[in-house]
Amino acid sequence: MFEKMRARWTKIIEPIVSKLGNLDPSILTWMSLVIALIAFYLISTSKMSSSGAITIIIGIILILVAGILDALDGALARHQGVDGPYGDFLDHTIDRVVDIGLLLAIGINATFVQEFSSGILAALLTLLGSYMGTQAQSVGLNRIYGGFSRADRLVLSLVGLIWAAWQAQTGNGGIDLTSYDEIFRILILCNDQLNGMTFAISISAWGGLYTFIVRFIKTRTALLS
Repeated sequence: MFEKMRARWTKIIEPIVSKLGNLDPSILTWMSLVIALIAFYLISTSKMSSSGAITIIIGIILILVAGILDALDGALARHQGVDGPYGDFLDHTIDRVVDIGLLLAIGINATFVQEFSSGILAALLTLLGSYMGTQAQSVGLNRIYGGFSRADRLVLSLVGLIWAAWQAQTGNGGIDLTSYDEIFRILILCNDQLNGMTFAISISAWGGLYTFIVRFIKTRTALLS
């Protein structure tokens, strides 16, 4: 859904790109990674307190800054006429590191997430969905899109983190699901509480699985037609 806003976003950042001149686009790519790693550390160590809420908000801001830099690097490369295979390779590699890094950082936070492995599962399923897009290229097709886009996942993850920041500020631990049917705990990857962070990793996990199925079917259809 949010992926459809890419063209509008590209138009918005055009003035910024033109002012960057001859700056090496890869510098922006590596800067986005460093900033994202700082954000992941802050998110993984945030506590259920006012200071924890501030930490999460700073993490969110840094993720947004990293996302802007990630968008600028490709636009700058195209503006300079230097976009090529290496730039595309580097950009996609950093994207995957950021994707799984955010989910692992959330999963590590024991204050909000009771089941550590849920972050790992969400990261694996997210990678599985992304893998199907590139696998289509390896068998001679164009890159396959569809399903739960990276933009969708990022926006919903940030919504979850904003929710978590509100919970940290107010001391609200979330919705306890231990007294409900086990299916509800399975939906949030066997965690005991539905809160901002368990929401973020759960939506990413099930979105990754959905993306894998959608892209597998699209690839199969294209290859057999």
